[in-house]
Amino acid sequence: GTKRFITNADKAHVFTVMARTGDEPGGRGVSAFLVPRDLPGITIGEPEKKMGQKGARVADVVFDDTPVPAALRLGAEGQGFKIAMQVLDRGRLHIAAVCVGVAERLIADCVAYASTRMQFGKPIAEHQLIQAMLADSKTEALAARALVMETAARKDALDERAACGPGRPPLGDNVVLESAAAKYYASEMVGRVADRAVQIFGGAGYIADYGIERLYRDVRLFRIYEGTSQIQQLIIARETLKRGG
Repeated sequence: GTKRFITNADKAHVFTVMARTGDEPGGRGVSAFLVPRDLPGITIGEPEKKMGQKGARVADVVFDDTPVPAALRLGAEGQGFKIAMQVLDRGRLHIAAVCVGVAERLIADCVAYASTRMQFGKPIAEHQLIQAMLADSKTEALAARALVMETAARKDALDERAACGPGRPPLGDNVVLESAAAKYYASEMVGRVADRAVQIFGGAGYIADYGIERLYRDVRLFRIYEGTSQIQQLIIARETLKRGG
């Protein structure tokens, strides 16, 4: 089979692979493996030409009758989906934090530009509609930052508690909902901030020399990888119903 859009596939020496090893339905029949790149039957496709984030190359990983011994399995058989979900919680929180950082960079660039770009005899930062866009961007960035920080603190506390002893956590004693909400809100937020940045810069925002158009293209991917915005909505709704509110 083929796994598409693997980040840094052409550089990696080992891949984490989820494969079905049992007949149980859904995620219960999936196991996780650490698969070295040099195993027989593994080939790497040509890197894709992407819209943005060109510093991170993506390519296909193709498996053709690749033998994977049980010794390369991560965890117990059938635990692959659970392992993947635990990693995704951390990954989604990480993406949310990156979105906040990019938004703060965009806002700083907008303030610097609007404070020096003159129009009608004064900096455009003194025009109220420019101020309104800055206010919206700053407010949304602060809200996303607060959500990320609160979720990260809770994740740290849960990890510390788990390290102290075994036991099944009570219902809702995880950050599945919160990390999905952080990723959903922050990725949508930075898209709006980038769009306003292009608007504040005007024609200059459409020119590569200023860098705003690059960030505008780069942030679009945040709403897709580590689970699309639509997947985050499903997770948030499912967890909210499960927790009773």
